[in-house]
Amino acid sequence: MAASCDSITFYFLLFTFYYFPCCLDTRFPLWFWILWGEVWLHPRGIFMCGIFGIVTTRSKAETGDAVSRAVRSMAHRGPDDEGIEYVGSASGNDGLTVAFGHRRLSILDLSSAAHQPMIERQTGNLLTYNGEVFNFRDVRRDLESRGLRFETESDTEVILKGFGLSGEKAIESWRGMFAFGFWDAKEKRLTLVRDRLGIKPLYYFYDGKTFLFASEIRALLATGMVERKLSNAALDSYLSYGSIQQPLTALENVYEVLPGHALVFQNGRISSMPYWELRAQPSGNSVISEKEKIEEIREVLEDAVRLRLVSDVPVGAFLSGGIDSSAVVAMMRRATNGEIRTFSVCFREEEYSEQQYAERVAGQYQTSHSTVLVTGDEILSSLPGALQAMDQPSIDGINTWIVSEATARAGLKVAVSGLGGDEVFAGYGYFRTIVRDEYLRAQVSQAPAGLRRAAAAAISAVATGHRALKLSALLRSGQLGEHALRLHRRLFTQEQRRQLLHREDDHSTDQEMLDRWSLRQLENCSSADPVNQASMLDLGGYMSDTLLRDTDAMSMSHGLEVRVPLIDHLVVEKMLTLPGRFKLRQDTPKWLLVGAAGDLPSEVVHRPKRGFELPFRIWLAGAMKDHVAQAVESRRMHELFRKEALHDLWRGFNDGRVTWSRLWSIVVLEDWMRTNLWH
Repeated sequence: MAASCDSITFYFLLFTFYYFPCCLDTRFPLWFWILWGEVWLHPRGIFMCGIFGIVTTRSKAETGDAVSRAVRSMAHRGPDDEGIEYVGSASGNDGLTVAFGHRRLSILDLSSAAHQPMIERQTGNLLTYNGEVFNFRDVRRDLESRGLRFETESDTEVILKGFGLSGEKAIESWRGMFAFGFWDAKEKRLTLVRDRLGIKPLYYFYDGKTFLFASEIRALLATGMVERKLSNAALDSYLSYGSIQQPLTALENVYEVLPGHALVFQNGRISSMPYWELRAQPSGNSVISEKEKIEEIREVLEDAVRLRLVSDVPVGAFLSGGIDSSAVVAMMRRATNGEIRTFSVCFREEEYSEQQYAERVAGQYQTSHSTVLVTGDEILSSLPGALQAMDQPSIDGINTWIVSEATARAGLKVAVSGLGGDEVFAGYGYFRTIVRDEYLRAQVSQAPAGLRRAAAAAISAVATGHRALKLSALLRSGQLGEHALRLHRRLFTQEQRRQLLHREDDHSTDQEMLDRWSLRQLENCSSADPVNQASMLDLGGYMSDTLLRDTDAMSMSHGLEVRVPLIDHLVVEKMLTLPGRFKLRQDTPKWLLVGAAGDLPSEVVHRPKRGFELPFRIWLAGAMKDHVAQAVESRRMHELFRKEALHDLWRGFNDGRVTWSRLWSIVVLEDWMRTNLWH
């Protein structure tokens, strides 16, 4: 199959520089290679980045070392370049020191034109930016028509000048994943912006004197200005869901900028407002043509995929052989006649392997496919590295570490993922029962408390399985006012958390912040049907709090950029306007996605749903038994947890009464705190 012109050029350059490095220095002048890049590759740079910033009343002399430590701590996110820019000093008239930092991994752009942090010379405005605006060329043309001029080919300059001109309104036309800090030199105002779905992370801290922000919590800790203290509200959130719900983080007084929000820091005050919100609109009763809707969805999906192929290097794809990744590959093939590299990580053990399905899809769409076969023991040996990569504790990030590590070893720097297909296209099993579940929850919540307690006691008396115990605990709790989706996602119930922890319920400011955000999400889908409510709540919850956060931390630890077209905001908006009942079919899972993909192999569409499942239950009972003991017997853990409650949790796991995920959550938490808080 013929390679694209850009691919030929890339491999020619790679061959030349590798086998004849002298060419760059002696045979041709540097300006030749810069011109070659500008004319043939149109470089804009692919930057897998880490960003940092500080606004403080402390002097540059007091903060310089802290800034350097923070930026260096994110070297794994960008080992090729480091930039630090100061635009003010506390000794000046405004009494503020302002500095931005940046780490960059540059794939092809050999020039320094897009070096960050970037300053606009005319205004003094400053930007540090992580991510990509995929349609930046269209945005740039619009800005040029309004009189702006550009000196580089980077999307960084487009963001700097566009946001400087129009503020948050500029974001309306952007399609991408991004997190950035923008300093308005004239107004002495810092604005932090995070993309609509929360694909890229952004954290901040303020102690009354110093405001910090960064791509990772560990960068904030590296300054030495942030206390290594666990947030009680975050601990409760983690035990509830297996990850920490935003805007909270594991650390007290450190928060996450919410998806679709712009946070402003000016004159010592913080304000946060949405520029875009996730909403599920009322379904309505209009007659919908299946053919027309599939065509509409196909059009917006293909556009989302096409945009994410914009790159100066080959873009690969994760291919598990499931519907989501297969649909993405199908649309990649329609977008390009060039080479598509697909990549799978599969178990050697046949009972766990999805290799045949991935290879079937790769064959149909003529991709250059690579399969890395791994054993359970090989994965087990990599767990310490995966745990070290966690910026925040999570029970769900190990899979992404494994796939990202293998993909990076194979030479890919950019990969497209099918992440989000289940949330957007109603693929999880509970979508088929959510209408019934919501009805039953509403009915049971209205029953007298005494009757619910009696029912809970009866269930406990005749059943010992973890599902029965969870139902019994829910009946006794006051949590039946929550949406059924959130009850499905619950790791430990409120009663179980009370039994585990020494402290009583938390009524802190942190908990109030979390409650306000949770209520806002419920308000934004209150008039929708249960299927769309569940879809929206999962996109704003599990997707953003767990899957996207884990994907960023685990992939960036290997210098891998992961793009997620199925949660392009235009795709999400369109899907949340369709009636929930229209998204479900008994004969075909995620049939709207299948229809938009067009010609997926039947055996891929109709096979039993299976993720990249790891045998944690076997490991925790065997090879990881010492890790469990370390967590359960930890003196520091006993300061938070009741010792006997931890022992009972372990016994329950061994007896089959407790799921592996609950015990694993304790192991992960202890490891994270030992690494980040206790040293």
